[in-house]
This record gives sequence, C-alpha cells and structure tokens, in this order.
Amino acid sequence: MLIRAKAPLRIGFAGGGTDVPPFPEREGGCVLSATINKYAYGTLQPTKDNQIHIESVDFNLTLDYKIQDQLIYDGKLDLVKAAIKKLEGQNSTGFQLFLCSDAPPGSGLGSSSSLMVIVVGLLKELRNLPLTDYEIAHLAYIIERKEVGIEGGLQDQYAATFGGWNFIEFQAKQVVVNPLRISQDIINELEHNLLLCYTGSTRLSAGIIEDQIKRYERGEEDNLVGLRRQKALAIEMKNLLLQRKLREFGELLHQAWEFKKKMSPRISDSRIDEIYETARRAGAIGGKLSGAGGGGFMFFYCEFEKKHQVAAVLKKLGCQISDFTFDFHGLQTWRIT
Repeated sequence: MLIRAKAPLRIGFAGGGTDVPPFPEREGGCVLSATINKYAYGTLQPTKDNQIHIESVDFNLTLDYKIQDQLIYDGKLDLVKAAIKKLEGQNSTGFQLFLCSDAPPGSGLGSSSSLMVIVVGLLKELRNLPLTDYEIAHLAYIIERKEVGIEGGLQDQYAATFGGWNFIEFQAKQVVVNPLRISQDIINELEHNLLLCYTGSTRLSAGIIEDQIKRYERGEEDNLVGLRRQKALAIEMKNLLLQRKLREFGELLHQAWEFKKKMSPRISDSRIDEIYETARRAGAIGGKLSGAGGGGFMFFYCEFEKKHQVAAVLKKLGCQISDFTFDFHGLQTWRIT
C-alpha cells in the first residue's frame, strides 16, 4: 500500500509580511494569494522493518534511521524530522518517505511550507487522524516556525492546504480563510495576462524576514508604512478582483511591489530592479517578487498583446518563463495498492 499526497505552491499578490509575527498580533494582517499548478509531492510506504527511510529529490538527500533513534535537527531535512516526531513518535513500525517539488527551495512560491503540509497530510492519512484543514495548516505552521524555528509567516501553510484564490486574515489567536468566488472568465483573463518567470537565483528568506521583524520592532517609518500599505492593498486588490477591474488590479500590483521594498532593503537588489524596470518598459503594468524577496520567481500583469514582448526581454536577461494555471484543490491525499 502506498499513500500519496500533493499540495500546490502559491503566488502572493499583496499583504505578504503582514502575516509574520508580531504584526498580526498587534495590528492584524491579511493577504491575497492564489495557488498554481506547481506542486510539492510525497509518497509514504509503510514497512515492518522498524526503519525510517527519507529521500528528498530537491535537496539530493537520503536519510535512514531506526525507529528508536532520536531525530536530531542538524540542517538535513529538519522539517520532515520534526513532523515525524510530532505525529508519529515511537508508534511506527517503519516507512519509506519520498519527497519532491516542482520548484526549488527558496523559489518564493512557498515550496517549503507546501512540503510541510504534504508530510503532515501523509502522516495524517497513515494514522487516520481526524484533522480539519485548519488543523493541518496550523500544525504545519507550528512545526515549521516554532518547532524548527524557521522565521516566516502563516500564509503559505494555509494557502497550500486550502488551495484556490483566498483572502486570508490573521489575528492574534485566529486565522480565517475566505475563499473568493471568481468567475471563470476572470480566471481565464488572469491566466492570459499574468506572466511568471524564474529570476535564475534562489534565496534564503529567513534573513530577510528577520531583518523585516527587527525593523518593525524598532518602529522604523519605512517598514511601518510598507507593512500597513501592504495590508490596505490586499483589501483593495481583493475588491478590484471581485469587481472585475483587472487593469486597476495590475496597477495596484505595481504599488504592492513598491511598498514591499520599504519593508527591508534586502527584499530587492540591482538585478531584481533591472528585471522589474525592463519588464515595465516592455509593457508590464505591474509585478512583484513572490515570497519574502531576494530572488526566486517574479510575476507580472501585462496586456496580453504585449505579454510576448515582456517575455522576450526577460529571456534576454536570463530569466526562464514558466507557464501556469491556477489550482483550486489544495492538499490532496490518496491510497493505492
């Protein structure tokens, strides 16, 4: 018997950073995001040999443990080890775990959190645990942010678990996922006009997020302006989307990027600035990096008739254009014999 799982990656349109503590506890945060047809995948096969075998394609790592061994956090698949300790403990007779993703770690598409969600999903399925989607997302957050101590926000775990277009609100003790009912013609037009590209470099987001938190704690004006405007833009862009005003949506995407850069000087660099300005000169209305910043995937809203021109200039800068559609399913688990 095999247990399989997949969870989608996401692109964040506005509000990123307002989901990172302590901002949600103090001011309340919100994000507008959507999952796409790029995924993290996992397969779990129960065994009877009292061994845990973990293989990660993304990190090119294979680890083997005995059930009674203590799982040490040493920088090698610590997220997976933490999930096993949290959910499996000493109850297992052994299993093999295979993991891979459509995007590299540090891509800005939330791949590490999607990985965390599928590991929780696989272990939930193995043990028939009665966890709701909210509980899966919360548990993935606790393991990633609290247990392992990786700096970051809450949105990625909820986006990967629920899937689709969501307006997600973050308060001190509550997360509310509001699925958006967007008509198919608007979905088609967004897929038509949005261009996703890989900048050619990945980044570790923890340092950027740590810098953002420190600036917020110190009350730096640029950081406060950036975060509070991000929150307002998430609400405004959500409303424009539901009102079918896509040109204005694209224009606010440009604002979202400009204010995002105020949160930390580490979010952008000279290459990212060059990519963005080149795309704008070629006809992109707005765009931004997906994720914390520093590299990974960037996306742009264009008039469809100019999208090929934007793609052409980005390719000349060494970017890789990546086709995508939106995903509406979130975490999926299933069994095969």
